[in-house]
Amino acid sequence: MTGKGRELADMMERRKVDILCVQETRWKGSKAHSIGAGFKLFYYGVYSKRNGVGVVLKEEFVRNVLEVRRVSDRLMSLKLEIEGVILNVVSGYAPQVGCELEEKERFWSELDEVIESIPTGERVAIGVDFNGHVGEGNRGDEEVMGKFGVKERNLEGQMVVDFAKRMDMAVVNTYFQKREEHRVTYKSGGRRTQVDYILCRRGNLKEISDCKVVVGESVARQHRMVVCRMTLMVCKKKRSKIEIEKKTKWWKLKKEECCEEFRQKLRQALGDQVVLPDNWETTAEVIRETGRKVLGVSSGRRKEDKETLW
Repeated sequence: MTGKGRELADMMERRKVDILCVQETRWKGSKAHSIGAGFKLFYYGVYSKRNGVGVVLKEEFVRNVLEVRRVSDRLMSLKLEIEGVILNVVSGYAPQVGCELEEKERFWSELDEVIESIPTGERVAIGVDFNGHVGEGNRGDEEVMGKFGVKERNLEGQMVVDFAKRMDMAVVNTYFQKREEHRVTYKSGGRRTQVDYILCRRGNLKEISDCKVVVGESVARQHRMVVCRMTLMVCKKKRSKIEIEKKTKWWKLKKEECCEEFRQKLRQALGDQVVLPDNWETTAEVIRETGRKVLGVSSGRRKEDKETLW
């Protein structure tokens, strides 16, 4: 995607996409910079001519980033806090079919480690070019995928399904019935396949209302963008009730009429006794109760400091 930053940002703005996982960035380094239109790219790459992964965020979410984890030039993750909900976004680029087995095993091992390190109470959204086909249908795999894949499953696709089972994830693309044109993520010549997938925790699948491939965009030459609509369910914390002490308005005794009324009521409460009772606690309570009745009590609320803006 070298030189395509602004084009990518414009597409995200047009399609109303807030977070995007990108692969094959082919940018060397581990940085974050603005790509225009109010979007910022976090990326990691070792070589300038191959691999590289990244996550693009809408600028308003940048301040919500808690952690950026750059694992390799094939895998990275971002941890965000949105309205009290922790969301982990994982971007990955799995080795192609012809790559060495050792490289494939390293990728899957690193991905396992990333997911296992995330607390179970946090959300996870995985956007990866898995270079594998999970296939159409879900017989025997109903717990992790729907029926709406593309064509036949291959070995790399089986690795995706096995990963989903290990980590209790769901392959989101396959749960939404779409025309094949909106399921094919890779198109080159006569080849039409599905290799790019979005995964989430099975328990959070209900938060996703739609998932489909966007057609008609030219940012990526062969791959097409997969978009899902996720609504985070925020649990509002109940405010704890705070007992506020109400205070007697003793300052009113400065007024002669209030002071005189207080004397009369107190004398009546004490039974017009000239000598006070021996029990001081009883006398003190009579004084306090009389004060509350005659002078009144405050609401207990603090007076707010008001600032006038000119």
